[in-house]
Amino acid sequence: MTKTVYRWYWVWDFEKEEEWLNEMAEQGWVLDGVGFCTYTFRQCEPGEYTVRLEMHSPDPEYISFMEETGAEKVGRLFQWIYFRRKTEYGEFNIYSDIDSRIEHLQKIARVLMIIGFMNIAVGLLNAFNPVRVGFLNLLCAALLMYGLGRIHGKIEALEKDRRLHE
Repeated sequence: MTKTVYRWYWVWDFEKEEEWLNEMAEQGWVLDGVGFCTYTFRQCEPGEYTVRLEMHSPDPEYISFMEETGAEKVGRLFQWIYFRRKTEYGEFNIYSDIDSRIEHLQKIARVLMIIGFMNIAVGLLNAFNPVRVGFLNLLCAALLMYGLGRIHGKIEALEKDRRLHE
């Protein structure tokens, strides 16, 4: 049996998305496919799988490496890769240490920054357009910069945590 759920997550809230996907797996619904705001689940034994997601470039070697650990690639959406792995294989963490988590957050921050600045540029260029649609790009840029601030807050918290444990 399968079911499809439609849900939206902001890129800076990927941990909440991952948490929800794992709650679904705990209830006996493992992620089986992903699309834009669309999640397909299939029934499984409750708690049989752990789901992880990561922003990563398309890299067949990396996918092969993950498969060697027992993980299965469930799907890809833009730069996000969704993995699942049976819990019987033990704990499933993509990030082995604080530095790798910081590096992942910095990748997300770079993407948000690039898209945000592109929206600022387009918004300013369109500000003089008679149709006056530039405000949409500027609104988008403001939202992306908010997300960038959220990611930087997470990076700062991890760096503080790293300093405490050094």
